[in-house]
Amino acid sequence: MIEINNLTYAYNNTPVLTDFNFIESEPRIIALWGRNGAGKTTLMSLLAGHYRPDQGSIKILGQEPYNNLNALENICYIQENHPFGHNWRIGDLLRYGKYFHPNWDQEFAEHLVEIFELPPRKKIEKFSKGMKTAAQIILGLASNAKITILDEPTNGLDAVRRKQFYDALLESYEENPRIILLSTHHIEEIQPLCETMVVVNDGKSLFYEQMEVMREKGIILSGDMDVIKEVTKNVSILDSSKISSTQKVMIDELFTAEWKKIAETNQLTIEKATLQDYLINKTLNKNKGVKK
Repeated sequence: MIEINNLTYAYNNTPVLTDFNFIESEPRIIALWGRNGAGKTTLMSLLAGHYRPDQGSIKILGQEPYNNLNALENICYIQENHPFGHNWRIGDLLRYGKYFHPNWDQEFAEHLVEIFELPPRKKIEKFSKGMKTAAQIILGLASNAKITILDEPTNGLDAVRRKQFYDALLESYEENPRIILLSTHHIEEIQPLCETMVVVNDGKSLFYEQMEVMREKGIILSGDMDVIKEVTKNVSILDSSKISSTQKVMIDELFTAEWKKIAETNQLTIEKATLQDYLINKTLNKNKGVKK
């Protein structure tokens, strides 16, 4: 459904994506993570047909999206601050959504308006941040586009509204399986919903893994400095701190029974790093080659 081969794109002669590769042929909910400037917004814009690749290719259901109306019928890209008509109200969103998206689900859209309690008479541009985000969610999920891209879909939502979004997302996906790409800086809440994960770093795909594998990456060890040094001599250390003779390190390893046994044998404390902390440290250290 999505095929990206050797994609390169530069903005004002500054490389943004370089030799980027990604292939997904099955319906999935996919998390897209990257630090600011990593290239993920450009990637989403290229998928949505906003730009033409400088080199390489992008295929959506076998078609190039750039300047291709047939391909764009299968894509819905909801930007973080999605542009709506200056005078649009919720009724306009419900009315015009079906003109742009042939698989539009009017009943589901109206249901979400009720769930998110959006005011019908108020202009969308006058909405609070959370209400604007809810309007964007409605447009994205009700589109039923075969490639649905949501950029930071929880921004401005409180805990209750985030829960409502997650429920709506899963309901929409179960009714209409498709590729739903969720871009987020806040992976901890999103990751239980996702089957796979793409990590963009320095304009390339650092990871494309099953989420169950990503969840196990990153181990934190604490204990005697000399013991830590010996145990970690052949692995990558992503982060390290010291207090007196005690050291705490994050290592780039899977949280396995073998590492639990190593920690127990050497009287070290072991815990699983959060996925967010692992990714931050992994992308900070990717080019450092830290070895101990």
